[in-house]
Amino acid sequence: MMEQTVRLRVNGHDHEFAVPCDETLLETLRERLGLASVRETCGIGICGACTVLANGRPLSSCLLLSVLAEGLEVTTLEGLSGSDGALHPVQQAFLDQQAFHCSYCTPGMILSVVALLAENLAPTPEDVARYLAGNLCRCGSYLRILAAVQDAAARLQAAHADRSDVGIARSMPTPGR
Repeated sequence: MMEQTVRLRVNGHDHEFAVPCDETLLETLRERLGLASVRETCGIGICGACTVLANGRPLSSCLLLSVLAEGLEVTTLEGLSGSDGALHPVQQAFLDQQAFHCSYCTPGMILSVVALLAENLAPTPEDVARYLAGNLCRCGSYLRILAAVQDAAARLQAAHADRSDVGIARSMPTPGR
């Protein structure tokens, strides 16, 4: 099998791998980096379990060949926590709202919500449904997931208000920082 060298920045760390040309980003993240939050379920990009953030945008890692991911900034669930170990506000909201059952879909859901709230800090339930349409929850925890999105949005809105009150530039919390 032909191999190619690929350079990726994953969760704030640079990596270089020689990978088979047919290896997916999902396989690279799980098998080479041991990132268990990236999960394979459907293998055709419709379930959302393999979702990662690529340059801040949700991406089905089962569909992208690693050699085509050259130069991307990839964030997995493992990269959302702060350097002090504090959970990202979306992670904390999912815990507080118990927005999970079996938890298989949870990493992909959380990453998609992070991207949604980076684009729209006040989403309507319809906005959330549209944005998360590519993330399936077989356990049916959708009402709790919606509550977690609303909780996370409120937390992030409050954080932005606190920053603007003290004259600090307004920006979304960035993964891994």
